Amino acid sequence: MAATPRPASTVVIMDESSRVYLTKRPDSMKFMGGFHVFPGGTVEKHDTVVENDYVNSDESQLSVSLSFYIAAAREMFEEVGILLGNRQDGFPVQVPKEKVNTYRNDLLIGEIPFIRVLAQENLHFDPHCLTYFGQIITPEESPIRFDTRFFLAKLPQGQNPEPDQKEIDGAFWVKPEVALTAFYNKEIKLAPPTILALQAIIDFQQSGILKMSVSQKDLMSLIKELRKNDLF
Repeated sequence: MAATPRPASTVVIMDESSRVYLTKRPDSMKFMGGFHVFPGGTVEKHDTVVENDYVNSDESQLSVSLSFYIAAAREMFEEVGILLGNRQDGFPVQVPKEKVNTYRNDLLIGEIPFIRVLAQENLHFDPHCLTYFGQIITPEESPIRFDTRFFLAKLPQGQNPEPDQKEIDGAFWVKPEVALTAFYNKEIKLAPPTILALQAIIDFQQSGILKMSVSQKDLMSLIKELRKNDLF
């Protein structure tokens, strides 16, 4: 029997130069060790948010469930320290580094929900700051499966990523096409979902349309081609 896919979110962070932020998983990790990926992870129980003063919880205009947006924002903050939230006075978010580190650690160990961070800093999270652009479900042949929703986020003004040393073994800004070239030259390792997301961003930059539509047949064809060329 195939494993049930776990709901997950992945975030492509883009800066003003249209570069994206790739992080490398430590080689020691059992799952995808040594691969370059975008920030992301599974949707946790605390990511399900009821109506409150710190989150725009109106799902009527969202592409997917709000919990995927919350998970995306939380994982982005946990892994690379980028905090998506709006101050009421319109100024960029500024949280002292010491508090940021404490919040990130508490989130990683499940001590507090992401909403608590927003409340303590009096920030408002609007899910529309994340643009949903597609879904990929891990093939049934895999023992570990995810139902992953992909989002694009602009790098907030005044913030710069700081990777978590325990989960990330290096990170860099790169043009999407340069990342794909490095992959096909076997300079970095990329999983099929990351490849497809990079291609979707390239298409978006060329056409202005941000969308990733991937069937299981498409995904398996890509995996087969990559294995044929010893790329995965």
